[in-house]
Amino acid sequence: MNNFQKWQNQDSSNKNRILALVIGALIFLIMIPAFLVFVSPQVDNYLGISSFYHGLGNIIIGVMAIIVGGFIAMWTIVIQIRLASGTPFPMLPTKKLLIVGPFKYCRNPMTSGTVTAYVGISILIGSFAALIAVAIFAGILIGYLKIIEEKELEMRFGSDYLEYKKKTPFIIPVTIVRRDSKK
Repeated sequence: MNNFQKWQNQDSSNKNRILALVIGALIFLIMIPAFLVFVSPQVDNYLGISSFYHGLGNIIIGVMAIIVGGFIAMWTIVIQIRLASGTPFPMLPTKKLLIVGPFKYCRNPMTSGTVTAYVGISILIGSFAALIAVAIFAGILIGYLKIIEEKELEMRFGSDYLEYKKKTPFIIPVTIVRRDSKK
């Protein structure tokens, strides 16, 4: 955990943040979707698994999930950069606890949005292997969030994070309606 404290205290220049975001974009916006689109159907074929692509239904549901998930993920990144001088990456973390924007609905909106977008891609192409790959990716990411990131955030932000954690869902924003109706 000492690395997290060191990263929190270091001054991250705009150049480093932009570089991290470019690398992240290459991985999360290009490489993973390309794997889902080009490799997963081949895995389905190899294993003899039929596609569940049935036309317009897959297109509508898949595109909607990609748009919604992509919007949430991008909104999260913009908030991290603009309001907390950080990035989604642990080496260039936010400098303050974010509880506004998408973070008021769940503690991990980027994960929620990214997984939703990847599920959308899987539905759009009708690949069971893609859905399984997304489930494995989500499981690994959730494990990291629970085992490492939550402890790191508690260490950096103390009681403020613990209070936020008590009030805000982990990944699924189940309190949107309830919270907004109290206003």
